Amino acid sequence: MIEIGAHKFQCVGANPPYDHPHVYLDMGSEQEIICPYCSTLYRHNPKLKADEAKPAECAYRAPAAV
Repeated sequence: MIEIGAHKFQCVGANPPYDHPHVYLDMGSEQEIICPYCSTLYRHNPKLKADEAKPAECAYRAPAAV
């Protein structure tokens, strides 16, 4: 289970190169959602900012362009 601060987000599964196709998820008014691709449970945590996750290493950060 991953706690997140957003209701709308994108699941990538794992860090590249082991990620899955990006799946856009929208919890709507619900407090949790399961990714249909990798079965990860996401739970909304209103104490987190929109770009934060708990555990913190689960927040995806795009690699910097070279």
